[in-house]
Amino acid sequence: MKEAVAAVKKFLRASDLLLLFLCLITTGIGVVLISSAARTLDGGARRYVLIQLVATALGVLAFFGMSLMDVERLSGWWKWLLAFNILFIMTLVPFGVAGDTGNRSWIRFSFMPFGIQPAEVVKITFIILLAKQMYVLREKINRWSSVLMLCAHFGLMAGVIYFASHDMGMVVVYACIFLSMLLAAGVHFRWFLLAGALGAAAAPLIWNNVLDNGQRMRILVVLNPELDPLGKGYHAIQSKNALGAGGLFGQGLYNGTQTQSSMLPAKHTDFIFSVAGEELGLVGCVVIVLLLCAIIARCLFIATRAQSGLSALVCVGVAGMLMFQTVENIGMCLGLTPIIGLTLPFLSYGGSSIVTLYLAVGLISGAKMRPKPHWRGYWDA
Repeated sequence: MKEAVAAVKKFLRASDLLLLFLCLITTGIGVVLISSAARTLDGGARRYVLIQLVATALGVLAFFGMSLMDVERLSGWWKWLLAFNILFIMTLVPFGVAGDTGNRSWIRFSFMPFGIQPAEVVKITFIILLAKQMYVLREKINRWSSVLMLCAHFGLMAGVIYFASHDMGMVVVYACIFLSMLLAAGVHFRWFLLAGALGAAAAPLIWNNVLDNGQRMRILVVLNPELDPLGKGYHAIQSKNALGAGGLFGQGLYNGTQTQSSMLPAKHTDFIFSVAGEELGLVGCVVIVLLLCAIIARCLFIATRAQSGLSALVCVGVAGMLMFQTVENIGMCLGLTPIIGLTLPFLSYGGSSIVTLYLAVGLISGAKMRPKPHWRGYWDA
């Protein structure tokens, strides 16, 4: 018994409890905001709060479980992970259910109170696979063949996601994870310039032949919400109204004018930051941003102490995912970025999102538990 207790204590000391604490504090704030935002929804706030708390409990278990896994060994099963990524997302073709945005991104079961978003879960294995591929190619990362192989990997996943769910927002998330890991892996800046030039050249083709009218309007209303004030521009207009009404200290929990009515859409999910702005004010928003920045900074700090380049790249991939979702979600609440249906990490309501986030930071904790010996270089095996 003493040996077991000692082993548990040793494990807890080695895991990243600081990162877990930051995540739990942020999630706790999110639960409070959800309890306010969901009061006027069908079923009341209790159902949403309970699901979020259960998902958080599962997430904490996932955090510790993932901490025990050695990502170096896990990446060795890359063929199985690649098959899982493709097959799990492809389940959306026969079983996908359209969400509020119209994308078939969810799998729902009548016996479960929440759905599963395959592309959300696959973010984790995508990061591990991409890190493995970059690590294998580390000595020749800037060759044409290597860059093409990496782009083919991303292109495959982006194509599968878009084909199965038509979720362009999720494709953009994967693209940002990909770009952040390319930067960390040492891919030369000229490749990014080339990609930017090709993207600019392809933009008219994508605009006219890939994006539908709804997706184009989401981009246009960023420049002028009044183009469609009762449609695609409505969310941004109401979100900015809520944020502006909060002032410095907010209107108080459960007292927000927009939040406690049906005027603010998706207030417990995509626009939870607007709820914070209206009811907690600028001060509450700053606290939330600081907490999210601290989580991202912790991921990057652990990356500098990881046992190898592969583990470091995994940490950077998780940090890139969190950074983009934070910037994009807050940006769309402020009317600065297109509304693409992304949740605010650790705060927005969503069972699969919360569990996935704790799985992701569990990878960071696992990297912290296996630090790099002082004599080893960044890319050493």
